[in-house]
Amino acid sequence: MKTLHTPESTTLDCLRDAFSRFGLDEIAISFSGAEDVVLIHLGVQIVGDALPVFTLDTGRLHTETYEFIERVRQHYQIDIDVMFPDAPMLENFVREKGLFSFYDDGHLECCAIRKVDPLRRKLTRLNAWITGQRRDQGVARTELPLEQLDTAFSTPERELTKFNPLANWTSENVWDYIRRNDVPYNTLHDQGFRSIGCAPCTRAVTPDQPERAGRWWWEHEEDKECGLHIINISSKG
Repeated sequence: MKTLHTPESTTLDCLRDAFSRFGLDEIAISFSGAEDVVLIHLGVQIVGDALPVFTLDTGRLHTETYEFIERVRQHYQIDIDVMFPDAPMLENFVREKGLFSFYDDGHLECCAIRKVDPLRRKLTRLNAWITGQRRDQGVARTELPLEQLDTAFSTPERELTKFNPLANWTSENVWDYIRRNDVPYNTLHDQGFRSIGCAPCTRAVTPDQPERAGRWWWEHEEDKECGLHIINISSKG
């Protein structure tokens, strides 16, 4: 009888492979949204409450997002390593450009300080990381592989592997899993927010709009990445 490969079974296979190849001190799940909690829910089934998870606190998150992070921590009884921006770097940026410069000259500089730099510091301690990216999230992610060499954060001394176990899931798959398994989610989703980032850069969208239309809505669709996920990264399989 032929084995049926569902999105869930493919994800479990990917996670098991990732944890078997890398020790729990060498790999971690990057957590921020609904997809990532699906990964946490599945990951706990594999390695228990020792599951390594980290998140980025930019200092500009919605109150509901902070409540969501704490709810996930308590629900799964896991430690979540919270990474923060470098304080002097952020102070100098805000002093020079104010709190809302991204509306005038784009979001990349602010994201580099609040998100990319803290992520880079975390990844220097790892050999692999796991994300909740999906191919259907936007034009920049349509070729996303399950596993890839992360050339953006690798160094000459250390090759970094990146796993995207939900690459072939759809938004419907994610929310069906959340509802069936009573997985915690950010209550902003009940208010029309589909993709959630920092409060000044995220807004609710209508059902007919693309999922990430509410992120950096004043910029072009092809520019809606913050630098955490570089697109031209080679596949490893």
